[in-house]
Amino acid sequence: MKEKLLHTPEGVRDIYNSECKKKTALEQRLHRVLALYGYQDIETPTFEFFDIFNSDTGTVSSRDMFKFFDRDNNTLVLRPDMTPSIARSVAKYYSDCTFPLRLSYTGNTFLNNRSYQGKLTEKTELGAEHINDDSPEADAEAVVMMIDCFLEAGLKDFRIDIGQSEFYRGIMDSLDVTKEEKAQIHDYIENKNALGMEMLLGTLSMKDCYRNILLEYNELYGDVSMLEHAKSLTVNPRCQAAIDRLEQVYEVVCHYGYEKYISFDLGMVNHFDYYTGIIFRGYTYGTGDAIGKGGRYDNLLMQFGKNAPAIGFTILVDDLLSALDRQNIRIPTGDFSYSALIYEKKDSEEAIGLALQLRKSGIKTELLCRKEGETADDYIAFARSQGAGDIFVVEGETLIVNDCVTGNTVRKNLAQFRKEF
Repeated sequence: MKEKLLHTPEGVRDIYNSECKKKTALEQRLHRVLALYGYQDIETPTFEFFDIFNSDTGTVSSRDMFKFFDRDNNTLVLRPDMTPSIARSVAKYYSDCTFPLRLSYTGNTFLNNRSYQGKLTEKTELGAEHINDDSPEADAEAVVMMIDCFLEAGLKDFRIDIGQSEFYRGIMDSLDVTKEEKAQIHDYIENKNALGMEMLLGTLSMKDCYRNILLEYNELYGDVSMLEHAKSLTVNPRCQAAIDRLEQVYEVVCHYGYEKYISFDLGMVNHFDYYTGIIFRGYTYGTGDAIGKGGRYDNLLMQFGKNAPAIGFTILVDDLLSALDRQNIRIPTGDFSYSALIYEKKDSEEAIGLALQLRKSGIKTELLCRKEGETADDYIAFARSQGAGDIFVVEGETLIVNDCVTGNTVRKNLAQFRKEF
């Protein structure tokens, strides 16, 4: 029984020591990027009422949520998605605000989804939401911020794929087919199954213009020149307007000088039904899925009583951390370095005085009192394994300084060291 208690449930894990330092350092670097754009932090509860994430909201299905009950028998869920929580919060606290709101967050989400085998059911997400702005500039800012986050993390080889949910809906809403047939078309587009699409369309009656674009849907991927080709495939006003919007966003991205990171994918469809315009995903090698996702959701806040456009994105911190590790990209954790101060009980007054002096100077200092029968070398080895930078050993009036970076060891007079420090 005790052995079982040491293990975590399926889909969650412990993060500790150097990995935890790297993750914290990465979150701080990404957070600084969002702050540079004027985004202010918001924190929402880890669990909320079930209705915040129900089918009307357009988030994940009920079966993919972790559900439980409070003492009043209300159904609660661990949040599967950050955006609806923030939309609820904005509708509550900024109900009358019409000025642009820029909000940033860091938090964990939970997906009870068996199809995610090998992946975590609890993930840390860091992202931003831009409320009350329906402009192409706001769309571009979200894309550019994701690029800046990847660059700040140290990535060099990545891309942002941009799609348009309105282009997809313009076609689907014009098809005179059953709901089940639309669902099948959706699956073939999502899975890039050109053969399945061809076989299905051979059994359906529809206008040639829509048949042709569906047959070519999986080829609607590439640089900005692909958008002109997509325009030539349809006269649907909704689809045309969707492509025009992408061209406007691309123009703004070019002003930032980030066009080299951009590709367009009109075959991109999303699991979240609340997206209403541009959608985008960030990819790099070393991962099997997107490490960043975002899009426009102009109708979501209306579910909570506020009519306001919005766009946002999230970065999957754990997946980004994994990608950086596989690409051998180092995450500086200098802010987390610390010093260890080893002493015997008889030297506690001298050791504590030195520790106070080091901490007053801003040096993180851990006091390690040697147990009887254990040597200073035992404690030095332990401190090194924990990531200590400098290791001090107090021996009466002598201070031994071990530099873990250079490997040098220096013996000094303790009183003189404190005087000169």
